[in-house]
Amino acid sequence: MSPLDHKNKPRGGADDLPPDIDLEDEAVEEIVEPAGPDVAFTAIDWTPHAGDAEGMVGAEVIQTLVKRLPNAPGVYRMMNAAGDVLYVGKARSLKKRVTSYAQGRFHTTRIGRMVRETSTMEFVVTRTEIEALLLEANLIKRLRPRFNVLMRDDKSFPYILLTGDHISPGIYKHRGARSRKGDYFGPFASAGAVGRTINSLQRAFLLRSCTNSFYENRTRPCLLYQIKRCAGPCTGEISHQDYAKLVAEAKDFLSGRSQKVKTEISAAMQQASEALDFERAAIYRDRLAALSHVQSHQGINPATVDEADVFAIHQEGGQVCIQVFFFRTGQNWGNRAYFPKADPALEGSEVLGSFLAQFYDDKPTPRNILLSHHVQDLELLAEALSTRAGRKVAISVPQRGEKKDLTDNALQNAREALGRRLAETSTQGRLLAGFAETFGLAKPPVRIEVYDNSHIMGTNAVGAMVVAGPEGFVKNQYRKFNIRSTDITPGDDFGMMREVMERRFSRLLKEHGDVAVAGDAGGAGDDIEDDISGSFPAWPDVILIDGGQGQMTAVRKILSDLGIEDRVVAIGIAKGQDRDAGRERFFVRGRDSFSLPVRDPVLYFVQRLRDEVHRFAIGSHRARRKKEMVKSPLDEISGIGPGRKRALLLAFGTAKAVSRAAIEDLRKVDGISERVAKLVYNHFHES
Repeated sequence: MSPLDHKNKPRGGADDLPPDIDLEDEAVEEIVEPAGPDVAFTAIDWTPHAGDAEGMVGAEVIQTLVKRLPNAPGVYRMMNAAGDVLYVGKARSLKKRVTSYAQGRFHTTRIGRMVRETSTMEFVVTRTEIEALLLEANLIKRLRPRFNVLMRDDKSFPYILLTGDHISPGIYKHRGARSRKGDYFGPFASAGAVGRTINSLQRAFLLRSCTNSFYENRTRPCLLYQIKRCAGPCTGEISHQDYAKLVAEAKDFLSGRSQKVKTEISAAMQQASEALDFERAAIYRDRLAALSHVQSHQGINPATVDEADVFAIHQEGGQVCIQVFFFRTGQNWGNRAYFPKADPALEGSEVLGSFLAQFYDDKPTPRNILLSHHVQDLELLAEALSTRAGRKVAISVPQRGEKKDLTDNALQNAREALGRRLAETSTQGRLLAGFAETFGLAKPPVRIEVYDNSHIMGTNAVGAMVVAGPEGFVKNQYRKFNIRSTDITPGDDFGMMREVMERRFSRLLKEHGDVAVAGDAGGAGDDIEDDISGSFPAWPDVILIDGGQGQMTAVRKILSDLGIEDRVVAIGIAKGQDRDAGRERFFVRGRDSFSLPVRDPVLYFVQRLRDEVHRFAIGSHRARRKKEMVKSPLDEISGIGPGRKRALLLAFGTAKAVSRAAIEDLRKVDGISERVAKLVYNHFHES
């Protein structure tokens, strides 16, 4: 249960509390907060009565609350008057830590602002400082407080899965919860790295990658067997015993025993060659070549590091880059760059320490973690990760040898990645400034929304919105709109755009209130507070519409009806003569339509925005169309779930045959009662 949920929770017992907390004086509630995938602990959600602090803010309210705090480990949350969490921190002693905020001296700019905005605090008392550290990371990732170090990319990592729930195990790319039975190998830095590795492993071990249903329905080998990417267990081209040997070899290879596997295959190749079975020897030769290909594409393969994650941090220009390399079974399985949001005044060690706790909040921990910089509470962090993993996890900062080379290499990659990002941000800033000048804006836009529709003769119509800002495209802000209105004539682009605009801005007004307030939070030239918060404005400064005067008329009508026409700049982009890129015409209120010089950088920028919304709209349309193509009429019958649907299709072959079946025939199907049979029959025979 979350410590933020204060309703219907059982009271904590007195035995669970630190000795200096009085149950009769304070609000105390027991919670169980997950500390990781396999760890849970008991904590006390403890909030002192703050009646005397009503109306106070800043150091005054903190001074009032600190008087009743315990000398116990725990987590504290600082909140503003609106109830937004400003900061989440952990402490060995809540009383001592919070007292430092109440003194009001020697604070950095960031902490001073945080204290001034605080109107209340909440506390969670834990049994140990380790539990406090784990809970802190959990809450930061969930609440994303503006003054904490925040991970900006929380995408899960892909793994290779060798299934264990089938007589002929398959090899697959896996992302998400490990709910399926089998062996997982990873993490890999990207889905592309997994795909390339699986491709090579299929050539080396001839493992299947098809679904179980595809496997069960084969009567002859598929194309993968023909091109020597599968051994063909589905049709008996290889016995289950021999296929199991291939699976065992693949498991050994992915577990780090690659030399053993290569030696065995080499010996088998030599034996086949001596027996003059050159065709079989060629198969073994190709498998050896595939294994060499896998290893040669892993980059740096250390000799002394079997399993480790390597972290390196670099700070420059007010930004931070943390580069992570993954080493498993002595092989480099890729790297990924992170750009956490943090106060530029924070030291690299502080940022890296906070990042590590959040990074492993929902990921498996390796046996070794190598760092480029020392972090605060390194021993505490190692103990916390060991507790979560259920085994020893060592964290170190190498000073010499191969491990030092690995951290140095990661640090060099962090420098280069941050350099590229700063260059891109600078370029993007210049383009936004040029965009503002070209279209007569008062300041460079922070949020640009671009809209387009996609359909085929009005079918499966989808509206799409992409978002761009000072750091490029903001993909977690993309939205698609399935066109729902039945009043729109098929193919009516104007009507589709009206629906998209109305739904988008009606919801924006409902969720984020007045545009003036929302826009102020993210405008260009904001102070350091907005840089720290990492907030991205919900309201657009500019909307780009892929269309001409007709589209713009529909859009402006909606904006006018909602009362925001004067607050959001709408620009139309019409395709030029012969639909040639470079001849686009732009429509802005109060100006005649105009074109830009063919080599104008702003024109290229707008074309990139338009191409991105095209890509997103067409992709969304194709996904919806594909879903419609495989849709069965049985899906429309209430009470027919996957099991009954499968039984009907197995009995009759097709949905069309089901529609023609009599009630007596339907009743003969396993799992279909007389009531369900009538339900199915009446669905297809309304008369």
